[in-house]
Amino acid sequence: MKSCYVRVDRLTGVVEMEAPEGIKAGDHVVTEIDKGLCLGVVTTEPTDVTKDGLKKITAKATDDEIAQYSALKEKEGYALSLCKQKVKEMNLPMKLLWAEYLFGGSKLLFYFVSENRVDFRELVKELAKEFKIRIELRQVGVRDEAKIIGGLGNCGNVCCCRKFLNNFSIVSIKMVKEQSLALNPNKISGICGRLMCCLAYEYEMYVGYKKDFPKMGKRVTTPQGEGKVVKHNALSSTITVELDDGKEATLPSKDVKKI
Repeated sequence: MKSCYVRVDRLTGVVEMEAPEGIKAGDHVVTEIDKGLCLGVVTTEPTDVTKDGLKKITAKATDDEIAQYSALKEKEGYALSLCKQKVKEMNLPMKLLWAEYLFGGSKLLFYFVSENRVDFRELVKELAKEFKIRIELRQVGVRDEAKIIGGLGNCGNVCCCRKFLNNFSIVSIKMVKEQSLALNPNKISGICGRLMCCLAYEYEMYVGYKKDFPKMGKRVTTPQGEGKVVKHNALSSTITVELDDGKEATLPSKDVKKI
């Protein structure tokens, strides 16, 4: 079986899919994902894989299908503008992010964020009356908001969720502490206000490097005397010890022994 990666849309991102014969990078293809049929662009050449459960590329899109879909995409701006107007008129506590026509014009989706549950039944009726199409409103989280809108992270690059991440992994404060990073919200939070996704990238590496390190605060013995561990540096494989005489010594981890 061959698979390739397909860029679907701003929220779904890039997805690995089973590729039929004749598909190549750059092709526009019709794909079926959870929300329905979408038009995507193949970003990699197909390669042999042994994975199971991959979503399938339905077919290569025709020139007419691509043109029709492009015409639908041009209407999304108006759809979003009108929906925002209706939300304002109805005084609904929601922030609209994006309007999306599915392939073939089978459905019009609106994505929004809100701190609370929103009763948008009347809004759906008004929109269905206006657009004569099936309407769906989807409430997403602040991390999804960042993925849809995009922006620059603390590193100066486009935030990972907008650029390449498909799924959000769990990021915890434990990962921050394991990497000896300062607990400064401004430095460890992304534009979404949550812990940065990149904190998970090297976490397992740090855990592996430090698996034999004595824990912080533990009593140890060193060539310079006994003391307690006050700092780890996984990348240099060193441990800082506060000695019993009040001095600090930074030593290779192999020279620091547990008592």
